[in-house]
Amino acid sequence: MRFVIKNPGESVYNLMRKIGYHFQDRDESRGEISLTRPARGYPRFHIYLKVDSHNLIFNLHLDQRKPVYKGLPAHAGQYEGPLIKEEAERIRRALLGRPDGDE
Repeated sequence: MRFVIKNPGESVYNLMRKIGYHFQDRDESRGEISLTRPARGYPRFHIYLKVDSHNLIFNLHLDQRKPVYKGLPAHAGQYEGPLIKEEAERIRRALLGRPDGDE
């Protein structure tokens, strides 16, 4: 599930840590930060986050289990559904104080 919120200007790492996400990796070529909640284990929420001067661009999914083939990103990911929607709303509320994310 993709969604966008206004960049609050605080360190992204601090913001995400405050809401329970942990840094996993940074892909400089794609300009994305990979974060998970919880830090270890499955199932877990997984975010690919792009940051620009105005917005935080979230790509959220639920990893049901770890990748089957070592070195490959393939996994049992869930990208839509009530759990994903609920987590996206939790993130919006935590970062903006509003459930809809509207400015």
